Amino acid sequence: MAQQIADRRDVDFVLYEQLGVEDLTKHAKYKGMNRKMFDMIITEARNFAIKEILPVNDEGDKVGLIFENNQVTVPKCFHRPYALLREGGWIAMTEDPEIGGQGLPHLIAQAAAEYIVGADFSFGAFGFATHGAAKMIEIFGTEKQKELYLGKMYSGQWTGTMVLTEPEAGSDVGALTTKAVKNADGTYSISGNKIFITNGEHDIAENIIHPVLARIEGAPAGTKGISLFIVPKIWVNDDGTMAEPNDVVCTGIEEKMGLHASPTTQLTFGGKGKCRGVLLGEENKGMRVMFHMMNEARLGVGALGLFNASCAYLYAVNYARERIQGRDLADMLSKDAPSVNIIRHPDVRRMLLWMKAYVEGMRSFVYYISYLFDKQVVAASDKEKEDLEDFIGLLTPIIKSYCTDRGFDCTVVAMQVYGGYGYTRDYPVERLMRDSKINSIYEGTNGIQAMDLLGRKMGMKKGAVFMTFLGEIQKVIAKAKETKGLESLAANLEKTINRLGEVAMHLGKTAMSLDFKVAFSNAMPFLDVMGDVIMAWMLLWRANIAAPKLKDLVGEAQGDARLDIINKNKNAAYYEGLIRSAQYFIETQLPITLGRMASIEANSKAVAEIPEVAFGG
Repeated sequence: MAQQIADRRDVDFVLYEQLGVEDLTKHAKYKGMNRKMFDMIITEARNFAIKEILPVNDEGDKVGLIFENNQVTVPKCFHRPYALLREGGWIAMTEDPEIGGQGLPHLIAQAAAEYIVGADFSFGAFGFATHGAAKMIEIFGTEKQKELYLGKMYSGQWTGTMVLTEPEAGSDVGALTTKAVKNADGTYSISGNKIFITNGEHDIAENIIHPVLARIEGAPAGTKGISLFIVPKIWVNDDGTMAEPNDVVCTGIEEKMGLHASPTTQLTFGGKGKCRGVLLGEENKGMRVMFHMMNEARLGVGALGLFNASCAYLYAVNYARERIQGRDLADMLSKDAPSVNIIRHPDVRRMLLWMKAYVEGMRSFVYYISYLFDKQVVAASDKEKEDLEDFIGLLTPIIKSYCTDRGFDCTVVAMQVYGGYGYTRDYPVERLMRDSKINSIYEGTNGIQAMDLLGRKMGMKKGAVFMTFLGEIQKVIAKAKETKGLESLAANLEKTINRLGEVAMHLGKTAMSLDFKVAFSNAMPFLDVMGDVIMAWMLLWRANIAAPKLKDLVGEAQGDARLDIINKNKNAAYYEGLIRSAQYFIETQLPITLGRMASIEANSKAVAEIPEVAFGG
């Protein structure tokens, strides 16, 4: 079976037709860049992913990790593609060339990442986590820290992690117990235990740089007393050379449902009293620094939901075209009718179109966030940058939660298309489903994202950011109202966002009342409602672009003549598919969204008031 990651035609559509990435080249920041260059980079990323990364994901999953003598050995097949990852400069695509980056727009980096990370996250996580750790040092580190770490991390010579979670604290980071004691030389002695650390120990790079959350002796309780420290696995001298091991010991690796080749580790810092770290940022301001990486990680994990969904969908489409089983429904009464490929069966077509709509909507949503980052880079004023940061802040919990949930759902539906074969390891959708489940759990569980959306993000700037969100959707609706064939879709989406405004106001009032627990029991359903609206927004936006281009290709042709043109013209078929995705989602999924809104407004107290003993068990 052909290996699949992402539909290049759809990637190009979002970049060039929907978001207009070429416009960025008019700004000094991206002077000298052009579409030819962007296409070359994405093509190279795609070739690298298909030729070097995809061939190792199955082997990595089956071979897994070796843990012996506190050391972790990754699958041998990872070493060649990791060397190529470094050689290609893929870890620091958006960073300034002066510090080892390529200086690319976030949009282009996102497209490249869809191939490289989407090919296998067990492998891609080495670069993904390293970039996040290095970015914190770039923004908050001292000049000396930047000199010591940035070049080696952005090049992938050293890797990085994110060290938050402890056995007893879990998602309650403020309850951590890892300690930091200041030494006479300005370093800190670190002691404590951490769990669930991605890439916490491995043999793929010569050093691992751990950003570790800890509490300095005498610091306030809770998150206000947390500081962040750079703790290398092997101590780094002032001249950049490596010294002795730094008393960072891997005490175990997690046996996980998926991502079998990704070392998720348990680490002990200072078990022998010899672990040292240096302060990153200010004392007791560690969460402010770490949140920068966590937000980057949450956006990246949301993108993973898209990547998994895209792979699963493309595998399912190809399988449905190849698998011959059953007669066409129109010939069910004819015993002599030949069997047909299963893509002819209505229920299989329903599953495929369901996946197609979500994959396309999520791709536009994920890329749109990257587009907002690029707009920040070229923003003309601090006010514009601040407004964009607020807008990204509103969308961050949604992209993390909604895309990871729907991404997993797409892998489940893809498995259903395969039937019994999909449940076996003979086909890749089984691994995709296992690997994708973690996305809704780590980097802040999706329930926490929903609470963040309701408790913090909806009220930003007294609701002005949310109103901006509705205004952006209204622009697309206004355009669709003027586009022949899209008028009813525009009306349906307009009806839905009007209801969304009402429900948001209702939920906000409930959250400020004595029934606040009732409100927060609806936080996740409300996040899903907003995600549905965003999918409809993105799909209608796509249809607005596709409709006139399809009209140019088919002219006034109707019926079989029109279908004949679509069957023979790839662009016509593609644009027809975009319109059908929007039609399907808005006509069949938004009515369900309206039902969810009604359930939120019902203010059911069942969740808030059920006695603990009544859960049984």
